[in-house]
Amino acid sequence: MSKQNGSIYELEGKLPLRTAIPLGLQHVMAMFVGNLTPLLIITGTCGIVSGSDLQIALLQNAMMIAGIVTLIQLFTIGPVGARLPIIMGTSSGFIGVCKSVSAVMGGGIVAYGAIMAASFIGGLFETVLGFFLKPLRKFFPAVVTGTVVLSIGLSLISVGVASFAGGSGAADYGSLENLFVGFVVLAVILALKHGTKGITSASSILIGIIVGYILVSIMALILPTTFVDPTTGEEVTKAWVLNWSKVADAAWFSIPRPVYLLTDGSEVLKFVFSPKAIAPILIMFVVTAVETVGDISGITEGGLGREATDKELSGGVMCDGLGSSIAALFGVLPNTSFSQNVGLVAITKVVNLFALSMGAIFLILCGLFPKLAAIVSIMPQSVLGGAAVIMFSSIVVSGIQLVTKWPVKARSVTIVSVALGLGYGLGANPDALAQLPDAISLIFGGSGIVPAAIVAILLNIILPKDEEEKAQEG
Repeated sequence: MSKQNGSIYELEGKLPLRTAIPLGLQHVMAMFVGNLTPLLIITGTCGIVSGSDLQIALLQNAMMIAGIVTLIQLFTIGPVGARLPIIMGTSSGFIGVCKSVSAVMGGGIVAYGAIMAASFIGGLFETVLGFFLKPLRKFFPAVVTGTVVLSIGLSLISVGVASFAGGSGAADYGSLENLFVGFVVLAVILALKHGTKGITSASSILIGIIVGYILVSIMALILPTTFVDPTTGEEVTKAWVLNWSKVADAAWFSIPRPVYLLTDGSEVLKFVFSPKAIAPILIMFVVTAVETVGDISGITEGGLGREATDKELSGGVMCDGLGSSIAALFGVLPNTSFSQNVGLVAITKVVNLFALSMGAIFLILCGLFPKLAAIVSIMPQSVLGGAAVIMFSSIVVSGIQLVTKWPVKARSVTIVSVALGLGYGLGANPDALAQLPDAISLIFGGSGIVPAAIVAILLNIILPKDEEEKAQEG
């Protein structure tokens, strides 16, 4: 039974809303863009028109589903859920394989329907995998989970820096204005985190982002907001400028609809069961389960100072699976634990479930009230980047803490070195796998997380352990 009063640094206990709401909101700010980006990419790949009623409905569903699945992860339904401070959202890990499926299926709403059907089946498969995770726990000692957490953090750092500079693809990428905004947000976060106590310290990320909004609003009054792109000769808006027209154009209220009630105007979105889609997406769900184990380990180590229990790991993976199946019913890509928020927990040490539930409820409200979502969606990348740089780097630190939980011997050094060397190397240089079959290059070249996890698991099995290491792994 929950306590009536709790600390933000404890899992249980109800906090005053004035404390819980800002702590929950900063989690939403950290993952909001990442939650929508995979859908924008895959709908575009499938030929679903940008800004169409169908795409807007899918984005709306993505917000609602992320909130619902996060609540399941936080408070559990039976064995499903870790009951840990984990935020769920649309997984970017599936982008590569979904783009491949779209190409094989010929694009269009039929290809998107095939991705949804495969995601539904894959989610059920991962749910079953989570149920049997306990006997597999011996394959995930601290050196393996620590390596996975390290690879997650390393893969995200470049994303954070890209946002800091204005966002990849921005015409003014790396401009002095974008860097200035990022530095100001980062400086505010550091000043509040280490120069204050209580709610201002715990909410430093949210306050930093709000300061970023205010800063770019002031900049828009005194600096030019457009410039001529030297590569195209066209006048474009600078990346740090807030696009308030998106808020004005967004609807006040809209009810999310599931598949079979969604249409692109000429054809209904429905499940299309195809082995061409099911096989590769099923493999990605196995990979996702390993990544989730790493995220959960990063949460417990970075936020709670302990290793994850069998029940937490099993429930977390099951929630990944079931949440992904629920997401598919609403035309949304698989939902998994968000590594961005692992970093936020590691930085703030705020693990209170009630506080995070406020963020989940806000996501659900965004799915019902599009104007609310639009205010968050217009956040400049440089504002997000100022927070992301420190959040993502903290994931790396959590991985180091896991790896060094026990005395680091030659065996552990070898596992971490080879796994990160191959994993991060292949993630940064995917062309190294260009001559291999597409299925292999998609799975192993998409990011450094997958190869690092697999290599770490295999080396942990193959390399002999001494007596002390056997005792540590229990």
